[in-house]
Amino acid sequence: MSVTFNERYKELLKDVFLELARKNLEQGADALSCADVYADQGKPDFVLAYLLLTDASDEVKRDIFARSYERRATLSEEKAQEFSVKYGRPFPLIKVEAQKDRMAANQVRQGRRIRKEGKTLNINLN
Repeated sequence: MSVTFNERYKELLKDVFLELARKNLEQGADALSCADVYADQGKPDFVLAYLLLTDASDEVKRDIFARSYERRATLSEEKAQEFSVKYGRPFPLIKVEAQKDRMAANQVRQGRRIRKEGKTLNINLN
């Protein structure tokens, strides 16, 4: 028996996001539409909250959730580039976070759990 989307990813979510989503749904919002809007904004925590509260298929949920990570990665890369131009130096940690988001998106698309642990990055400050 395979693990459902909700079972696989619910432990990633903080209760505050679920509470906010529930309140919004009580006011008549559509969970899938809200998840889609937040995915376009690169906000996977909000996306996950709405997806846990909808009856959409696991495939649809995985697609929207992965897209939110991909969008956040794109936004992060754009911000790193903007900062590099503005401040005349690279911002490698932002790019590392973008890589982690892309990896998370791939894991979601494959139906695997998202691994939050990462390799440590040694930075020489001298």
